[in-house]
Amino acid sequence: MESNNSNTVLLVMDMQTSLLSRLPDATVFIGNVAKAIAHARTNNIPVLYVVVGFRHGMPEVDTNNKSFAAMKERMGTVDMTEWMKIDTAIAPLSTEVVVIKRRFSAFTGSDLEVILRAQGIRHIVLTGISTGGVVLSTVREAADKDYRITVLSDGCVDGDQEVHRVLITKVFPRQADVMTVEEWTKI
Repeated sequence: MESNNSNTVLLVMDMQTSLLSRLPDATVFIGNVAKAIAHARTNNIPVLYVVVGFRHGMPEVDTNNKSFAAMKERMGTVDMTEWMKIDTAIAPLSTEVVVIKRRFSAFTGSDLEVILRAQGIRHIVLTGISTGGVVLSTVREAADKDYRITVLSDGCVDGDQEVHRVLITKVFPRQADVMTVEEWTKI
């Protein structure tokens, strides 16, 4: 696998404090993502953040959407600005773009693809919560859009360890290069 930083971006997806707080021990995970971010910044690889978010009352959510409709019932009155905040340990610099998405995939309901095209990006490196959510959906859509994809196995986490293992070892390798943050920093 060749390295070409001029057309590569690191996507830091759904690293919101509200989601990280649900993990039993997020410290190691946050450290891995922070290491990937530091590597990208040092090597002039753009870091682009993606958060899931909605307007007040979540008008973007249809009752037919099983996952998000349940969330709408619980969170219809939540302050979305607060809920979308990115953890301070891995927060974006003022010059880094934050994209708001409306579904699992980083592409759905966002302007991610416009930003990637404008910057000539052809290779996306993925980190995120959760492996079976944003990472899976983004890998699938990015593959259909002909992006080169790298998934950082320890830069992703899922509430279900078996789901994470199966995706990382069996599903993602069909469409992406899968490696650890440490391996990626040595390319």
